[in-house]
Amino acid sequence: MGALAIIVGILQVILAIAIIIVVLLQSGKAAGLSGSIAGGAETFFGKNKGRTIDAMLSKYTTFIAIGFMVTSIMLYLLLK
Repeated sequence: MGALAIIVGILQVILAIAIIIVVLLQSGKAAGLSGSIAGGAETFFGKNKGRTIDAMLSKYTTFIAIGFMVTSIMLYLLLK
């Protein structure tokens, strides 16, 4: 196992822990019928729709998931 494979493996473990934390920090989407109607109206008509904590966590989840997939492919190719 080369040094590059070890570095990518450590990075993948860090990304795995990060994606678990970011997903657990997000609020649930199924808050019931009243929560979905009121919550949807607030975010739809709000000025800072893209700056809410949930929107930022959603973006971070996407970036971390892409990084995790890239490191998974790299590890597969390095250890093949």
